[in-house]
Amino acid sequence: MLRVPTLLAAIAASVSIASAQDVRITPDDLNFTVSVNGSPIVYQRNQDQSAVIQEGFAKTSRQCPPFCVHAMSAGEGVETVGELELIKFMETHVATGQGLLIDSRIPDWYQKGTIPGAINIPFSVMSPDNKYRVEILKALGGKVAGGAWNFDDAKDLLLFCNGPWCDQSPRAISDLLKAGYPAEKIRYYRGGMQLWLMLGFNTVTEAPNKS
Repeated sequence: MLRVPTLLAAIAASVSIASAQDVRITPDDLNFTVSVNGSPIVYQRNQDQSAVIQEGFAKTSRQCPPFCVHAMSAGEGVETVGELELIKFMETHVATGQGLLIDSRIPDWYQKGTIPGAINIPFSVMSPDNKYRVEILKALGGKVAGGAWNFDDAKDLLLFCNGPWCDQSPRAISDLLKAGYPAEKIRYYRGGMQLWLMLGFNTVTEAPNKS
């Protein structure tokens, strides 16, 4: 027969095990795993229910400009998506080679932590006066024909930055649209890192490039 202290310890342990997986993404899904280029990318939430958002993203007020609240739409015809749609995009577009998840922030921010599966294409690269813009548009699948861009075979893109107060991904999207990139091939995660972290989603840290 178990003694009371032993019984209580056993109950506490069982409660701990049960509650360790209480923070699900949806009622039916604890996590999602997407295979990209043969490597698994896992999306899950922090199981520590006492966790709080990191200090840099806990601020409620930032000087505007430049940190103004952005509209829900980043451009006519551009779809604004949430977290579940982002993960679905990874499954249906990135995993199949048809799309890219793009962190539009400057490299310093990207290296501190980003959404798993994201690549870094800083917003400034999309500016018409950036010397790397042509190479980037070609890498995204654009082709120059008769002096004009053709994006029929270009990849679908999902862009984000630091959140609703960050103008980096909206600026990148605006420059893409001005270059002729089809709006139906662009998605905007307005919540960005602010909402991703607020919901306890995991991030990955990218090592700085050395050259």
